[in-house]
Amino acid sequence: MNIRKLEEQDNIPMDLLLLADPSKSIVEEYITRGECFIAESEKQVVGVYILLPTRPKTVEIVNVAVAEEHHGKGIGKLLITDAIHVAKTKGYKTIEIGTGNSSIGQLALYQKCGFRIIGIDFDFFIKHYEEEIFENGIQCRDMIRLSKDL
Repeated sequence: MNIRKLEEQDNIPMDLLLLADPSKSIVEEYITRGECFIAESEKQVVGVYILLPTRPKTVEIVNVAVAEEHHGKGIGKLLITDAIHVAKTKGYKTIEIGTGNSSIGQLALYQKCGFRIIGIDFDFFIKHYEEEIFENGIQCRDMIRLSKDL
């Protein structure tokens, strides 16, 4: 497994990014402002994350996704660990991430990686997404915000 920064000549893994965020317009907007990193296995892109500076000394993971056929192999944890490492080497003091209230597996993963819940952006997905999102039989309404000191 190799994780590297996406180069200009590389194709943006939009299919993967849309797994984590179903709004193409929102993904296209933040991919132009952030840095995209990909995980490759046997020359195939199997995972992706985007780091986006938000405030002085703070960066946010705004998208992290693993190809469905590679779920359960620890790739998500590798991506989060890599994002933390990259953020530290770039001098950031805080890394943040947000996920939907219905994203039970992601909430567990982020907390296992040392993130702590710092707030809830109520009705975020109702206000910012045209179509309703359901996950694990739960409507995704609220953004759960998490943070980790570096």
